[in-house]
Amino acid sequence: MTSSSEVLDDRPAICKPDALSPEELADARRNQPRRALIGLAFVLPVTALLAAGVGGPARTLEVLGPPVTFALPIVAMIAFWWADWPGSLLRGGWSGLSDTALVVAGGAALTLLGRAVTGTASVPLAAGIFTLMLQLTLVGEGWPLRGRGSRWPGVAALAVCWGAGLALYLGLVRTGLVPGEDYGAWFAVLGAWQMVWYVALRGWPFARIRRRAVRLATAHGVVIACAWATCVVVGSPERLTPVAGAAIASVLVVAMLFEAWPAIRLTPLPGRSLVLVLVALLTAALSVALPQVAHWAGVPERLVAGWATHTTLNALSLAVILHVAVWRRWPADSAS
Repeated sequence: MTSSSEVLDDRPAICKPDALSPEELADARRNQPRRALIGLAFVLPVTALLAAGVGGPARTLEVLGPPVTFALPIVAMIAFWWADWPGSLLRGGWSGLSDTALVVAGGAALTLLGRAVTGTASVPLAAGIFTLMLQLTLVGEGWPLRGRGSRWPGVAALAVCWGAGLALYLGLVRTGLVPGEDYGAWFAVLGAWQMVWYVALRGWPFARIRRRAVRLATAHGVVIACAWATCVVVGSPERLTPVAGAAIASVLVVAMLFEAWPAIRLTPLPGRSLVLVLVALLTAALSVALPQVAHWAGVPERLVAGWATHTTLNALSLAVILHVAVWRRWPADSAS
């Protein structure tokens, strides 16, 4: 009988089922936290540029918020479906530069498309499309598209999520059934739970379920139920969205940039618990610190929550994914 790990071997490396392979675990233990600390020399300046590099925080939110959010599905396609192609055809920093150029161009084009279709470059529309892309890619294991070619499944996934996201946005937000803030908050919370289950915990315990139909139905149901329960309990989009953005960025920093160090030095159960504790602590720190930074920088009160969310969900998260999954930790791992 085929084991769950064999069934899921084609899943993105960010959420390989349940645990790293012995070789990957040994590599992470040997090189962390050194390569993550080196990576911060890439991540922090990119985060600062995307958060406040265009005339200050408020102006940057207005100018970069939509195109960066629309670029996130492109990043997901390159990193999790194309395995860094077309950058993989080049060496060293040229690989990251070529993929980043594609991300920038794609984000700009999709922003124009979103504006043409909806009349506005809506960030909630873009956030919904990105979250649907992650739901298909991580929770849904890319099924039924993955494995049907090398490049077209990623394009098809992007097109499907764009179509679904646009239909939901037009049907719920543009009709007035759901306020845009509530719509964006729901998808931000869903994204946070995707990150917890499939990046922080690497698909555990769903990866233990052998039958794919049962595994996918269970995974989709649990992740969506967690998001719904969170929205019902907390309620306020003004509170939900910034914290969800901070949680997403925190998971990526702890589990992707640092590869769950120092939890990877422990056995699985205490290791998973420590990862969640570290994510919770970093989420709390970002949730408290960023609004204070916004006030210090003179961001208008009405934009504070939006800028904090942009800084975590767009700037920091994008910087981490670019460094690890697109730039392949260059130059920290350039010798490997």
